[in-house]
This record gives sequence, structure tokens and C-alpha cells, in this order.
Amino acid sequence: MSDTYLVSSFADKDRVKALGARWDPGRRQWYVPEGRDLAPFSQWLSDGGAAVPSTSRDLLAPAPAESHDLAVPSKKGLPLSQLLQGVSAAVAQAFKAGVWTLVEVVDTRVRNGHVYLEVSERDASGVITAKANAVIWASTASQILPKFESATGAQIGPGIKLLVRARPVFKPQFGFSIEVDAIDSEYTLGDLEARKREIRERLQGEGLFDLNRQLPAPWDYNLVLVVAPEGGAGLGDFQSEASRLQALGICRFVYVHSRFQGDGAAAEIRRAMLDALTRMGTDDEDSDPLPDAVVIIRGGGAINDMAWLNDYALVRTVCELEVPVLTGIGHERDNTVLDEVAHIRYDTPSKVIAGIERLILQRAQEAKALFADVIRDATKTVSGARRTVVEHYAAIESGARQEVARSRQDARELLAQTQLDAAHAVRTAAEGTERQFNDVRRLAAQQLSQARSAVPAALAEIRAEARQSLQTARASIQTNQAYVLDKAKADLRFVADAANRAFDDVATRSRQAVVTAKTNTQALMREIAGQGPEKTLSRGFALVRDADGNAITSASSTEAQVTIQFRDGVRSAQLREDDRP
Repeated sequence: MSDTYLVSSFADKDRVKALGARWDPGRRQWYVPEGRDLAPFSQWLSDGGAAVPSTSRDLLAPAPAESHDLAVPSKKGLPLSQLLQGVSAAVAQAFKAGVWTLVEVVDTRVRNGHVYLEVSERDASGVITAKANAVIWASTASQILPKFESATGAQIGPGIKLLVRARPVFKPQFGFSIEVDAIDSEYTLGDLEARKREIRERLQGEGLFDLNRQLPAPWDYNLVLVVAPEGGAGLGDFQSEASRLQALGICRFVYVHSRFQGDGAAAEIRRAMLDALTRMGTDDEDSDPLPDAVVIIRGGGAINDMAWLNDYALVRTVCELEVPVLTGIGHERDNTVLDEVAHIRYDTPSKVIAGIERLILQRAQEAKALFADVIRDATKTVSGARRTVVEHYAAIESGARQEVARSRQDARELLAQTQLDAAHAVRTAAEGTERQFNDVRRLAAQQLSQARSAVPAALAEIRAEARQSLQTARASIQTNQAYVLDKAKADLRFVADAANRAFDDVATRSRQAVVTAKTNTQALMREIAGQGPEKTLSRGFALVRDADGNAITSASSTEAQVTIQFRDGVRSAQLREDDRP
């Protein structure tokens, strides 16, 4: 004899417990202790009275050939509860203790302290090859989860890989699941670190790991592109200081938003960042120039929340950017490959904006110091220039007085010489002018005499040419007049012929239109004549008329005496009151 397990529901727990049944937490099933009477428990015994022993053969093994009678115990068939209870017993027998297994968390839910998981396994190409539901009961979760989170800094969530100790359980009412009672923290830490190490080694092998860090550091910040999750606490800390710089016109910040955790988050960050840089790098007058730096920030979180940023495509994009990248992801203890390849890595978003402010302040202080140096050098230079100007002015003034005295003396000597030269020139000019005046008078008399003899001959020649031109014009006018008259007569004859042809065409078409209209009219008259009431009457219809011969078309007519016209004659009729509607 052995303990007998019962097939009971949750609603029956108080009844079976009152009858003396006990609870097996390992199998999560009520059982009757060995030696106790089974009669009070008959309704919960499998197969109407057959006990479910606590130990039996391995139900997961193939059934022996002689077990066909057990598979179909009666013509009514095996009850589903009994079938599923057998599966439950088989699973419980096969897995009496938990088994360490590797799983990847797909989804998590917490209800009443219990942690419900959906776990899976993927192949090398990322295709899911196995999936199951798992649960960590509240009593277990309160013991193992704090230790796991303290050791790894991670929280149980989608995407995290775990090494768990799990026991498969099958319940007739709820189906198959696995119960987790332990988690290996070292495996999760090793998996997260292995993922980072793989990305790091791949980028180093491609010679990309240090590219962004080797870019020249920004000399100053005038325009910064910020990539952050929308509404995040880290973004709020950053903007509280950045908005002050922007309000003062010191530095402008362009924000783009993306998810920073969950499946596809890394691709969304990469796409948002590249789209923004593409828009800023166009030649459009309204577009911004490339920024001085790209800032990637988010608030703190669990290590597995940060693990979404350990993505090869995203990290490689940051390595290949031609703009320095500043990161402020999480807290001081958090670290991602994104931080390692960035130009400058800060612990938090607040420290990023503090670093930007620090460089801006440094440049401002340097500019202030240089301005002071310029003022000092300028003052010194102005003082020296002023002394030099005073000295040069005194020397110039002394030299100018000497030159003025010398110039006055030279001017007096030149004036006397000029007066002598002028008197001599006047005498010479007077003599030359008198001789030239006499020559002009003589030449003018000669030209006047020549003109008087040449003018009459030229006048006679002009008159002869004028008469000849007048005769030529008269002949040309007469010729053109005859041509115009002939052309006008020919055009008139052509127009007259065209008008006659047009009148003939109009007359012909008019006669044709009259004939066509006449033919159509005769056809219509024949059609109208053929539509009289005789044809309708010949098809079996009758025509009802009142005393005046008018057709009656409504049953509501008040006429009493009517005539009915048939195909072959007319009959009189009397309408009665009860015949009307």
C-alpha cells in the first residue's frame, strides 16, 4: 500500500482536507495517507475508485502491448480528467526535482506576488524553437529575485537570458507550465558580458572601435543633436540646464526621440539619429548645419534595460559618425559598448550637460582673457602711437616753417622771372598775331571769290537732277496705278465666282434638307397614326368612357353611367356604389 492521490479541484480543497486528506507541495496535489479508508474520497478517486498511487511505472515510457484495455476502459471512453491526471502523474514522476535549463524571457507579468513568465529558446538565426509558460510563486520570488537583482543589477524582463532551475508541471485544469525555484546570477552576468565582448572584439577586428574617440574634440558648442527617450527623467534633467543656455543664445539643441529598450529599440535609435543628421546636413537654406556633437542620453535603470543598447549595428553607426558622440546612459555603475566607443562618456545626462557648460564656460573665460589682453596691448600701442605722433608733429611743424620760408623766397624770384618772360611773350605774340591776321584776311578773300564762281554751276546741276527725278516718279506712279487696278479687278471676279458657288451649294443643301425633313415627317405621321386605340383594343384591352365620351382612368370616378369600347363595338354599363374602392 502507498499514499493515494486524489483528482480534486481547488473548490474541493476544504472538503478533502476535512476528510483527512493531506497536501503534497511537491506535486501540488491532495492525497490520502496510507492506511486511511478511501470510501469517503470515492468521488475524487480516478476511474471511479481506482487509486492513483504515489509511485508507479514511468508513465513517460511507451505503454506495453498489453495495456490496450487500460487505454479504452469502457465503451463510453476515458474521461478527460482521468487522461490529463495521468499526464500530470507522468510529468510529476519524470521530474520529481527541478532541472537547470537555459531560457530567454519573452514576457513577464506580476500578479499577487507571483511572477508569470513566457520563456523561449532561439536558434542561431533568431528563430524560436521552443516556448513555454513559467511561474515563480510569490513565496519563492521573495527569496530568489532580490538576490538575483542585487548580484546582477538586472531585473527579470523581456530579452534577458537566464539559467533557471525549473520543474515541469502539468495540471488538468491549467495545462503545462514550469515552476522556477532558483536562478543562477553568474550565468546572466556572463551572458550580458559575453554579448558586449563579442561586439567589442568584432569592431576591433574591423578597425572601427576607436574611430569616434579619435575625432578632434569640439572646440565649442553652438549646435547639439540630442537623442533620448521622450519624457524620460534623464532628458528632463538635461533640458533644465540646456534650455537656459538656449534661452541666452549660447547654444542651440535639436531633440529627436526614440525608445531605448525593448525589441527593435536599437534600430529605432539608429534610424532617428541618422535621419536627423541627414536633414541637418542638406544644402537647403532652411536646414541646420551639422552639429558640433551628438548626445545620446537616458535615465538609469536595470542592467538588462541598458543591454538593449549593446547592439552591433547601433554601436558601429556611432563609431562611423563624423561627429563626436557624447553619452550619458544610466548611472556610474552602468556601462554599455556604446559608452566605450563614444568620443566622451559621461555617467549621467546631468553630467553631459555639465560637461557642455564647462567647455562653453572655458571658452568664454579664454575669450574674456584674450579680450583683456587685446585691450591692454591696444592701450599700450595707442600710448606709444600718441607719443610718436607728437614727436613727428613737432618735427613736421619745424620742417614746414623752413620749407615755407624757402618757398616764399623761391616764389619771389620766380615771380620776377615770370614777369620778364611774360612781357617778352606778349611782345612776341602781338607781332605773330598781326602777321596771322593778315594771312587770314587774304585767304578769306580768295575763298569768297572761288565760291561766287562755283555756286551758279552747282545750282543749275541741282535743278536738272530734280526735274529728272520728278519725271521718273510720275512714270512709276502711272505704272503702279495700272497694276493695282488690274489686281483689284481680278480679285473682284474671284470673289464673285466664289459667292456664286456658295449660293449654289446652299441651294442644293437646302433642297436636300427639305426632302429629308419631308421624309422624316411622313414616317412620324405614319408612326403616330399607328399608335391609335384600335391596336390596344385588339390586344384584349377595353376603354371606359363617361357620358361625355371622355376616358375614365381612375377607379375613384363618380360617374354612374359609362360606356365600354371593345375591339368590335361599344356597350353601356352601370357602375354600382359597392364596386368602388
